[in-house]
Amino acid sequence: MRRADPVSLSGMFKNVEWRILLRVLFLFLTLFLTSFLVVKSLYVYLVILLPVIIYQLIDFYRFLRKAHDELDQFVESVHYRDFSRYFDVKRAPVELQPLRKGFNEINSTFKVISKEKETQYQYLQKILELVDTGILMYKEEDGEVVWMNEALKRMLQLPYLKTIHSLVRRDNDLYHQVLSLKPGDSKIGTAHLEKAPFKILLSATAFQTEGSVYKLIAFQNVNEALDETESKAWQKLLSVMTHEIMNSIAPISSLASTLKNRLQQSASQPDQQPGSLDDLELGIDTIKRRSEGLLKFAETYRNLNKITAPNLKRIYVRDIFETLHQLMQPTLDQKNIEMEVILKDPDLMVDADANLVEQVLINLVVNAMEAVKDQPEPRIILSGYLASNRKTVIKVADNGTGMPEELLDKIFIPFFSTKKSGSGIGLSLCKQIMMLHRGHIQVQSMEGEGTAFMLQF
Repeated sequence: MRRADPVSLSGMFKNVEWRILLRVLFLFLTLFLTSFLVVKSLYVYLVILLPVIIYQLIDFYRFLRKAHDELDQFVESVHYRDFSRYFDVKRAPVELQPLRKGFNEINSTFKVISKEKETQYQYLQKILELVDTGILMYKEEDGEVVWMNEALKRMLQLPYLKTIHSLVRRDNDLYHQVLSLKPGDSKIGTAHLEKAPFKILLSATAFQTEGSVYKLIAFQNVNEALDETESKAWQKLLSVMTHEIMNSIAPISSLASTLKNRLQQSASQPDQQPGSLDDLELGIDTIKRRSEGLLKFAETYRNLNKITAPNLKRIYVRDIFETLHQLMQPTLDQKNIEMEVILKDPDLMVDADANLVEQVLINLVVNAMEAVKDQPEPRIILSGYLASNRKTVIKVADNGTGMPEELLDKIFIPFFSTKKSGSGIGLSLCKQIMMLHRGHIQVQSMEGEGTAFMLQF
C-alpha cells in the first residue's frame, strides 16, 4: 500500500477550494444583479432571482455541512486510530469526491506508518528479550513498572513486578541500590537470591515523554567476569611474588657461592688470605640483611588486606649503596659489567625504609644489567645527590640500548613489559614503593644511548 503523495493531496484540496470559490462567486454575481434590479426599480425580475438566491444559499449550506460532517468523521477516525475506515468516493457528491479521496489516502498513509511502528516495536521487543541483560523501565513519579524483559525475570526470579517499590520485599539492598542510581551512572551492586548472592552491574538512564519521566535500568550479571578477573589477579600476584623473590634470591645465591669459594681458599691456605675473615663476615652480614628484607617484603604482600606503610628511618645513602654494591658485585663480575658508585656528599641522608628502597634498587640494577648485556663496554652508574628543590635523589643510569619515547609513559603500568619473558610488574612495584614514601620515580631514555631512573624522596 503506497503512501499518499503530498502533491496529489494538495491538488485535491485545491479543487475543493476552487469549487467553493466558484460557488461564492456565483452567489456574489446573483446578489449584485439583484441589487442592480432594485436600484432600477425592476421589481418584476426579482421574482425570478429570489428563488435562485435561496437555492444557492441552501446548496452552499448543504455543501459546507457535508464537508463538515466528512471532516468530523475523518478526525474521529484519526482520534481513535481507526485507519481501516474507508470513505466511499463514487457515491459522494462530485464536489466532495476529491475530499474523500484525500481522506482515504491520508488514512492509508497512517495505516502504513502504524504498521511500520508496530513492526519496529515488536522487533525491538524481540531483541530485548533475546539479550542476557535484564532491562527494567518504570515511572519516576509513582514507580509503576512499565516494562521488564524475560532476562530480568530469570535473573531476579521475579515473575511480575507491579511497581519498583515492590522490589523492597524481595531484595531490600538491591531496591535501594536501584533507587539511588542516578541517570548516566553505573555501579556494581549485589542481588540476593535464595541460592546465593551475585554481583550485577547496574546502569541507568532517563527520558521524558508525554509529560512523564521514565527511568530505565539495565542489570548485567558480572559475577563470572569478576571471578575470572579475580583469578587472573591472583595469577598476576603470584607472578609478582615470583619475580621479586627471584630478583633477590639470584644475587644472594651468587654472593653465597663467592663466599663459599673464598672460605675453601681460606681453609686450604689460611696464611695467604689476609682479611678473608673480614670479607666473609661482611658478605654473610649482607646476605643476612637482604634475606631479612626479602622476608619483610613477603610479609607485606601476605597481608594484602591491610594498608601497609613503610618503616621510615633517617638513613645514610652511602649505607644503601654499600649494601647494594656488596650484594650485586658477584653477579656484575660474572657478566663483566662495571658499576660505578658516585656520592659526592658522604653525609647525604634520606627518610626511607631501607629494605623497600633496596628492593627498588635491585629491580633497577637488574633491568640495567639486562639493558647493557650486549654493549661492548657495559656500564651502570649509581649516584646520589641533593636536587635544587632540596630533595634527595638516587639515580641508576646505564649505557644500554635505551627505549623509544612512546614507551616511557607505559613502563610503569602494571604488567606492561617490553621483554618477551618479562612480567611487567617490576617497575610498577618500584612506583608503588616510591608512592608509599611520598616520593616519585622518573625515567629518561634515548635509543642507542641509555636509560636513567631517578628516585626522588
